[in-house]
Amino acid sequence: MVLSKKPNDAVRQKAKNSRILKDALSEANKNKQKTGIGMTQTELDRQEYLRKILTARVYDVARETPLDEAKRLSLRIGNKVLLKREDTQPVFSFKLRGAFNKMVHLSAEERARGVICASAGNHAQGVALAARRLGCRAVIVMPVTAPALKVEAVRNLGGEVVLVGESFSDAAAHAVKMQVEEGLTFVHPFDDPYVIAGQGTIGMEILRQYQPSDGTRPDAIFVQIGGGGLAAGVATYIKAIYPEIKVFGVETVDSDAMDRSFKAGENIALDDVGLFSDGTAVKRVGDETLRLCRENLDGIVLVNSDEICAAIKDVFEDTRSIVEPSGALSLAGLKAWARREGMTNKTLVAITSGANMNFDRLRFVCERAEFGEDREAVFAVTIPEERGSFRRLCGLLGNRAVTEFNYRMSDNTDAYIFVGVQTTNANDVEEIEKALKTEGFPALNLSHDELAKLHLRHMVGGHSKLAVNEKLYRFEFPERPGALMKFLTSLAPQWNISLFHYRNNGADFGRVFAGIQVPPQDNELFEQFLKTLGYRYWDETDNPACRFFLS
Repeated sequence: MVLSKKPNDAVRQKAKNSRILKDALSEANKNKQKTGIGMTQTELDRQEYLRKILTARVYDVARETPLDEAKRLSLRIGNKVLLKREDTQPVFSFKLRGAFNKMVHLSAEERARGVICASAGNHAQGVALAARRLGCRAVIVMPVTAPALKVEAVRNLGGEVVLVGESFSDAAAHAVKMQVEEGLTFVHPFDDPYVIAGQGTIGMEILRQYQPSDGTRPDAIFVQIGGGGLAAGVATYIKAIYPEIKVFGVETVDSDAMDRSFKAGENIALDDVGLFSDGTAVKRVGDETLRLCRENLDGIVLVNSDEICAAIKDVFEDTRSIVEPSGALSLAGLKAWARREGMTNKTLVAITSGANMNFDRLRFVCERAEFGEDREAVFAVTIPEERGSFRRLCGLLGNRAVTEFNYRMSDNTDAYIFVGVQTTNANDVEEIEKALKTEGFPALNLSHDELAKLHLRHMVGGHSKLAVNEKLYRFEFPERPGALMKFLTSLAPQWNISLFHYRNNGADFGRVFAGIQVPPQDNELFEQFLKTLGYRYWDETDNPACRFFLS
């Protein structure tokens, strides 16, 4: 039943695309007649790609994905945000469109020899699926940094995986060598007209799906850029029909080959690339994709990893789906552009291009999402090493939720604390910093310090000769406003806090690890305090790990 349905879907889609082609060319000619100007080379290129896109063979393996409104995010940023859900494709990525369109246009002889490609993972799955459907051999060269999830998926689809190099460019060089040695046909992941046309069908679907009764069109479409195939295909299609619609490419700040090439006026190869957004970790964009992107993109937006993490969270909150970093890249760019330009009441489209996320990576995403949205700030604060200072610092933060406290007694005069605070915007961060300094607590804002966010926050601690009569306890309590303050105010003033670590990860309960100096004569009183506190607790004083690192 399933196999017989696909050709029917493909036939219906082909007929539909023929009608769209006729209408699109008619629309383009109308625009030409309005201006009274002959078609430029760029316009001719657009028309040629328009034909390629509308006659592309993608629906034998791909599906038309939904264009869903992100209602929560739309309300928050004051624009109508639409998500083109390519993460719902059979291989959880848009890449099978271009891969199949290329391979179906190969000759029978070329397919018989087998195909080879280089990919960080998503193109690899597209080629492997297409090869299985077309009945040919597929060798997939992937960088060793490719997520294990993607590697396993390629193998499950029948692809022969070869792991080489640290990036896509390293894998591509090895694939070219194997192509010559074994007489295979190379299927490029982005720099090929058939691949570009296959990806361009996404632009076609966006325009067909967004048909409001008032006849309006999207104001801007945001497309992630790795090698540039997706951006080139979508932008060329959109500009061929409705040149007034803005199309922006989005890159990470540490994998910005297209942006640098734009500025240099030539194809610039990067020495290295960031690996967080592995699906777009490309050292050099394609020559054809660069040409098309320069002609059709309205600009490029650069974002960092924290902004991508925030976008992953946004997608989840609206769809309950988890996209990979490159899959959220376009949404991160959309938000950054709308914020930078002060845009409101616009219709903005982002392509969620893939969902091949390694589960373990979610730990980093959760940790950094709040920074990407300016919803958390971290400070290094110096307070006097005296009783009551810790409590006074907490009181100074007011009703703001404390997300983290790291403290270890170090000397007799000053205490150095790593503190995280939930914020609403950048102005809130400035207010906190000012309030701390006014109260006599020197503070250093570490919210944009990568070393602090990645490492230092987990390294506050160590042995202390001053921590005499120290008891070490873990506590767990319901995460509600004031819970941390209740803990601090419940401590008798004669018991000094010598170590403190607290991190709120958004769960329903909070966890504290604390060192408390309790004189031997107060042991019984301290036990009573623990019982009346009302929180779960565990005595870790004799834990071997604590004796090794802290006692």
